[in-house]
Amino acid sequence: MIVDSLLVAIGLAMDAFAVSLGVGTSNQAKLIRSKIRLASHFGIFQCGMTLLGWLGGHTIENLIRNFDHWIAFILLAFVGGRMIGSGLPPDEESYSSDPSKGGLLIVLSLATSIDALAVGLSMAMIGSPILIPSLIIGVVTFLLSIFGLFFGNQLGQRFGKRMEIVGGLILIGIGLRILITHL
Repeated sequence: MIVDSLLVAIGLAMDAFAVSLGVGTSNQAKLIRSKIRLASHFGIFQCGMTLLGWLGGHTIENLIRNFDHWIAFILLAFVGGRMIGSGLPPDEESYSSDPSKGGLLIVLSLATSIDALAVGLSMAMIGSPILIPSLIIGVVTFLLSIFGLFFGNQLGQRFGKRMEIVGGLILIGIGLRILITHL
């Protein structure tokens, strides 16, 4: 059960890792506190959405199944487009909004955790216990997000504003992948 939970957690955390990598490259979450807050929210949302999906069972799945992928795509494309826009003019100040605060934090946390809702639903359908797997999912997401933020920061320092464009393209790519796999 633990090995299976770890494998599921790593798979679910890849979106949060990629978003963290993009945020790190743009150096938008500059303070350690910002990095921990962002990674914590990603972990908490992954854990919470898994629990919510498990609790909701078939009811929630039927309500959101037809458009959950569109929500994730729109949210990630919006944030990615803003990052690309801020990386294009080389002589202007970078997009200064800290993604570890406010509405942007919630948007990113929701967009990266929608798949966890589906995992929770599937676990409920097969009668699997949820507490330990959801905690593992949350912790793995937190750890991979922290790694992505710090590694992305190193890339951003080395390659500058061009990495904002790469980060934005990564977010849009994640959104497209989610959209295509659900169509």
